Amino acid sequence: MRTISLVTQKGGAGKSTLASSLAVAALEAGERVCLIDMDAQATLTLWGKTRGEADVPVIAASAGKLNAVLAALEAKGVTLAIIDTPGADGPAASAAMAAAQLNVIPARPTAFDLWASANTRKALKDMRGDYVFVLNQCPPAQQSARVDEGIAALEAMGGLLSPLVLARVDYQEAARRGWGVTEYNPGGAAADEMRALWASLKKRLKAKAPRAANKAA
Repeated sequence: MRTISLVTQKGGAGKSTLASSLAVAALEAGERVCLIDMDAQATLTLWGKTRGEADVPVIAASAGKLNAVLAALEAKGVTLAIIDTPGADGPAASAAMAAAQLNVIPARPTAFDLWASANTRKALKDMRGDYVFVLNQCPPAQQSARVDEGIAALEAMGGLLSPLVLARVDYQEAARRGWGVTEYNPGGAAADEMRALWASLKKRLKAKAPRAANKAA
C-alpha cells in the first residue's frame, strides 16, 4: 500500500479539496483508496458523509492510532491511503509525515504560503521524509507573474509536481456535493488537472520504496 500525506503548517492551502479529488481520480484509475482524516475540523469526514457511498471510505484517526489504521487498511487490500492533516504543527502532522512514502505540500502563490512551506520542508528534512510541492489555487493567466514567482520559490526548495492547480469553481462545487472534480465535470479543465496530478504522483510513488522498508534498511 502507498501512503500520501497532505501537509502544510498553514490553513487554507486546499489540502482537503485536493485530497478528495485526488482520491476519486485514483479510484477511477483503478486504485482501492481510503482517505484518513486527522484534522480536527473533520472536513473530509463531512465530505464522506455527504458522498454517501462506500467507494472512497473516510476514517478519522489520531496520531497514536495512525499506524494501526494503516496496517489494517493494507490487510484489507487498500492500495492507496491519502492522509489529510491540520494546518498547524503538532502530533497529527508529525505522525502523518512520518508514515507517508510521499508528503505533498500544497501552497498557494502567496508570500505567507511560501513561508509556511519552508517551515514544513524543514520539519520533513529533519525526519528525512520525502516531499513534493503542489502549487494550488493559482490565479488566472493574466496574473501569471505571481505564479511564476511561486514556481521559482518552490523549485528552489524542492520538487514541484505538475500541473499547477488553478482556482476553479468546479473544485468547490464538487466538494460541496461529496464528489471529486472528475465526477462533477469529467470533461472540464479542473478534471484534466486532477487526472494529470494523480498521474504525476503515481509516477513519483512508483520510484519509491515504502517507508517501512526504508526504516528497516
